[in-house]
Amino acid sequence: MRGKTLLNTNAIIDALNDGLKFPRADYSISIITEMELFSYPKLTEFERDNIKKLLSYFEIFNISKEIKNMTIEIKKNYDINLPDSIICATTLSQSATLISSDKQLI
Repeated sequence: MRGKTLLNTNAIIDALNDGLKFPRADYSISIITEMELFSYPKLTEFERDNIKKLLSYFEIFNISKEIKNMTIEIKKNYDINLPDSIICATTLSQSATLISSDKQLI
């Protein structure tokens, strides 16, 4: 894969659950993905440590004005929830490819 690749939350969860390793690439995530991963109420310390280790290899994008404005347009024009709208806007703002198992986003 060439260029930036932004991973949706479900792509990371699927990989962690299946014990998959990501091939070398320029991976990034939205701050929303980081928040979603760490907010799972039954997350164990072991899982938290694995997520921290994995995310240390990724660039994490905060919500900029550009992402905020793009999110508003995506949310207004498509039937996508707010977290996924932010992730889509982040992907577009970085000219990245989104990896997701969410059929609505692919």
